[in-house]
Amino acid sequence: MDPSYLIKPLLDETYPLIDYGKGVYLYDQDGKDYLDACSGAITANIGHGVKEIISAAAKQAEKVSFVYRSQFSSEAAEQLAKKIAQCAYGDLNWSFFVNSGSEATETAMKIAIQYWQEQGIYTKTKILSRWISYHGITLGALSLSGHRGRRSRFMPLLEDSPVLPPPYCYRCPFHEEQGSCQYSCAHELDLIIKRMGAEHIAAFIAEPIVGAAGAALTPPKEYYKIIKKICEKHGILFIADEVMTGFGRTGKMFAAEHWDTAPDIVALGKGMGAGYTAIAAALVSDHVMEPILKGSKSIMSGHTLSANPQSCAVSLAVLEYIEKHNLVKQAEEKGVYLKDLLQKLQSSFPVIGDIRGKGLMLGLEFVQDPIKKTVFPRAMQFTQRLISAAQINGLLLYPAGAGEDGIHGDAILIAPPLTITEEEMNELGNRLEKTLQVLMNDDSLTREEGA
Repeated sequence: MDPSYLIKPLLDETYPLIDYGKGVYLYDQDGKDYLDACSGAITANIGHGVKEIISAAAKQAEKVSFVYRSQFSSEAAEQLAKKIAQCAYGDLNWSFFVNSGSEATETAMKIAIQYWQEQGIYTKTKILSRWISYHGITLGALSLSGHRGRRSRFMPLLEDSPVLPPPYCYRCPFHEEQGSCQYSCAHELDLIIKRMGAEHIAAFIAEPIVGAAGAALTPPKEYYKIIKKICEKHGILFIADEVMTGFGRTGKMFAAEHWDTAPDIVALGKGMGAGYTAIAAALVSDHVMEPILKGSKSIMSGHTLSANPQSCAVSLAVLEYIEKHNLVKQAEEKGVYLKDLLQKLQSSFPVIGDIRGKGLMLGLEFVQDPIKKTVFPRAMQFTQRLISAAQINGLLLYPAGAGEDGIHGDAILIAPPLTITEEEMNELGNRLEKTLQVLMNDDSLTREEGA
């Protein structure tokens, strides 16, 4: 085999070469099919090989693929911003287009700080966040991320932004019973702000449903109403990181709608381009834009490819496809079916300790003992073995953090394209069941448990 000079996630790993994709399946060069049960990185929300999107990309490429945003706007960018404003709730009307979720988070941070500066307030420079969270891999976004595994190598470069415990009902950080906790994990924010001083804090950021860091941690009913009320009380903006959850993934256009809470700024990505192009956005409310429009009239952020017409045209086609095929409602209905299917598996495999999430963003946390909720030893590498076995069985799963510290635990995300059919969900369940059976029959698991 010819040497590879591509820097892959694991440099000594051999990865199958993908040939093409169709619907919820990917096919490698040997013809093997893989059911994409995680939409890649919870990205391919409308499936692979959709002709309407391919056609929109080709049509725009025939016109113009790139113009620089400080010189021109484009019909594609203008129409995409208008479409997102129509999809959004509250007064979230303004879009700043970037290329990735990390960049969207960075832009949201900058806008939050600039919002206060435009009003003559220069002390509000800190952005607060939660532990067991992930907001991106660039240094600013990583500083906000309560993901110890991804922070550790770069700690000298990072700010100490995670301060709040997560809404982790399965492993309550306050050791309270689920359903009777009085929202201690939310009310803690009020005390933290008082200790730090609201005059130093520009915003608080959170994923409505925690993704990679917590396997679809889903807060209880009143959680975000309490969070928003605390932020408003102290004069702090609320940023929702909907990079993973936005555009229908959870059965609502935006996940924060489940809690009837309108953020001040939203970070978007992933499903916005559905894997057909690199695009993301910071979505900003009218009231946050107001002092900027009256002041400097410019947001200090941007990238070379921001708002390029090629990506904007593709994203617009993706959002129109979601709307045309009613995929948001479908995600809600299919999520109920898929969750029920997974719960049936749980009865056969008590290693599945918890199933959580909304719509087609579901998390499975695995435990040695479902009563005591004991985690597997790290040396066992349960999650990685599960994912490897699943791939052999033609099933793609997404690894996620779990456990009290977000590291010493095992979990996955199951988040197939919103276009998945009932028959394909049944096949997903069959392949997952086969994978779990193979894993449970592995003698090495038993030996390592007893070690």
